[in-house]
Amino acid sequence: MSMNRTGRPTAPVVTAHEGFASLTDGRGLLQSERLIFEKKDYTRTGVDFADIEIAADDLSGLLREEDMGLPGLTEPEAIRHYVRLSQYNHAIDLALYPLGSCTMKHNPRLNEKMARLTGLGDIHPLQPVSTVQGAIQLMDVLARWLKTLTGMPAVALSPKAGAHGELCGLLAIKAAHEASGQGHRRTVLVPKSAHGTNPATAAFVGYSVREIGQTADGRVDIADLKARLSDDVAAIMLTNPNTCGLFERDIIAIADIIHAAGGYFYCDGANFNAIVGRVRPGDLGVDAMHINLHKTFSTPHGGGGPGAGPVVLSEALAAFAPAPWVVSGADGFDLLEHGEGESAANFGRMCAFHGQMGMYIRALTYMLSHGADGLRQVSGDAVLNANYIKASLSDLMSVPFPDGPCMHEALFDDKWLEGTGVTTLDFAKAMIDEGFHPMTMYFPLVVHGAMLIEPTETESKTELDRFITALRALAEDAVKPSNDKTRFTAAPHLAPTKRLDETRAARFPRLVW
Repeated sequence: MSMNRTGRPTAPVVTAHEGFASLTDGRGLLQSERLIFEKKDYTRTGVDFADIEIAADDLSGLLREEDMGLPGLTEPEAIRHYVRLSQYNHAIDLALYPLGSCTMKHNPRLNEKMARLTGLGDIHPLQPVSTVQGAIQLMDVLARWLKTLTGMPAVALSPKAGAHGELCGLLAIKAAHEASGQGHRRTVLVPKSAHGTNPATAAFVGYSVREIGQTADGRVDIADLKARLSDDVAAIMLTNPNTCGLFERDIIAIADIIHAAGGYFYCDGANFNAIVGRVRPGDLGVDAMHINLHKTFSTPHGGGGPGAGPVVLSEALAAFAPAPWVVSGADGFDLLEHGEGESAANFGRMCAFHGQMGMYIRALTYMLSHGADGLRQVSGDAVLNANYIKASLSDLMSVPFPDGPCMHEALFDDKWLEGTGVTTLDFAKAMIDEGFHPMTMYFPLVVHGAMLIEPTETESKTELDRFITALRALAEDAVKPSNDKTRFTAAPHLAPTKRLDETRAARFPRLVW
């Protein structure tokens, strides 16, 4: 069999399905599909073009001399190709999506309907402000909700994702320090269990990163925090609830410590859905926090965008928020592009325009449809579902931090797999055969062989029980004293594509066919 450099078979493999071999490698109504480059039919096309001659004088040798290498497909063939490929993907519309720290939850169809309304779904950022008054008012209402829910006086809407929001917050902190003559502060403190984007963002802004230790119960080590303070510390970046799915009990003390040292408190708001409607970050001493609208307020997640990561700011940082700012007056709403007075020290713009309008609409629709009481229930259900999974599996799967409840995600380690010949990766791959996307594997890094499960607040008890039943059956099979563990080590058996050589795929990706 020919293989490409990623270890993926370049042609379908006919395999046996419980003693029956499919001639096409299809599985019932699930069709097998090759890559488009493997179709190799370059003699026809679904569209006819007249022959034309193009003068290449101004192309500086860039004129294509060879065929593109794409097959000619009719419209039905093209549609079938992409539909078949889409069926190879897991989706939230198929089953529970248990990725921890990602909040892969249901996106209500009402949100999508609102985002497509005439006058909202068809506007352009270069239109005159007078023609988009409703859209700007919507931004103002969304900002008011975000400030109310977080207890913060200001918000920058334009950041396009969580990491972009981190960048916004740190740039505001940097501008604030420089405005007060504290530009020498060039160090950011980051807990050991932090999201990887935290130290990466700090380094991108030009800060050096100093790691803070972790206690045995999975929280920030206060003594180590105090030991790492100095007059060059600009800020701390801390996630709460943290990446172990635990609430930082000493959060107010941490804020007081960093403020007393002259630094600012940046909170990674990735897990805000665990506390929304119950705890206001502003009351905890937070100075800046990004909010992943896709995680807390149900806008679409991932895929490179479109995303939105608004950043709420404390009174100390409000004047340093990036342009533009929504303002209202006697003549209606406007977008202020240049700061005046104290706000003239802001760091400029985050992006060319004003953010992701479609995400604003979806998030506000979610907020308005839930109301204050509904958003409070969101966090309650998220925490309840995670603890239900933790309680239902902890007799079989080991828990690194067993004392007390978790927040929105349940964390397991691989101690229970010791001596079985099965690894975290093997167990996760076997989940695919049961129809479930694997949980987050090997993260957070502070837990060996981590398995991080976030059921989200949108899953019913029926679906959680189906998921738990599958994991219990797999766990019981994994620890059986049997020499044959191919159910795990060779999994997935039933997926259209078998296990990849993931190390080779990561180190030698084939990016061009």
